[in-house]
Amino acid sequence: MPSDSPLIETERLILRLPRIEDFDGYAQLHADEEAARHIGGALPRAAAWRKFLQMPGAWMVQGFGMFSVLDKASGQWLGQCGPWFPEGWPGTEVGWAFRRSAWGKGFAQEAAIATIDWAFANLGWTDVIHSISPENTPSAALARRLGSRLLRQSPLPEPYADHIVDVWGQTREEWLARRA
Repeated sequence: MPSDSPLIETERLILRLPRIEDFDGYAQLHADEEAARHIGGALPRAAAWRKFLQMPGAWMVQGFGMFSVLDKASGQWLGQCGPWFPEGWPGTEVGWAFRRSAWGKGFAQEAAIATIDWAFANLGWTDVIHSISPENTPSAALARRLGSRLLRQSPLPEPYADHIVDVWGQTREEWLARRA
């Protein structure tokens, strides 16, 4: 990974590029049927390994990807959050996925705010979206708290083309006005 890789610290979190030691937490997230329901479904460990490698690959090839999110106090891997824009995606996304043990504590909002700030400051994006399954009401509520609004529905690219998501989002100007 780049020696100048970004590190973001918030009041309670450390956000950094994924590392091999994050994989056990990642595999646990993806093995949990409820936690993985809206991010492609539960996966066995070997399939989770292949999916885990997407983010380090995105960082190497695109210069961005989701950050690993760690609890600053314990060092525990909580989830991932950050910029994501694979081929055919409905827009420049800041997305999130957290282990169930981290739900309801404000970690996703804290991480999303930090990564949206980072994406707008470092990637030249003019807007940000969140691709959210229509049944995922907690993520839709988070999108609203972030100031995003429902823009449209969109299919995801193959192999998920039959999965329609709600696309929430806002412009850079709207984000900066809310942050002022």
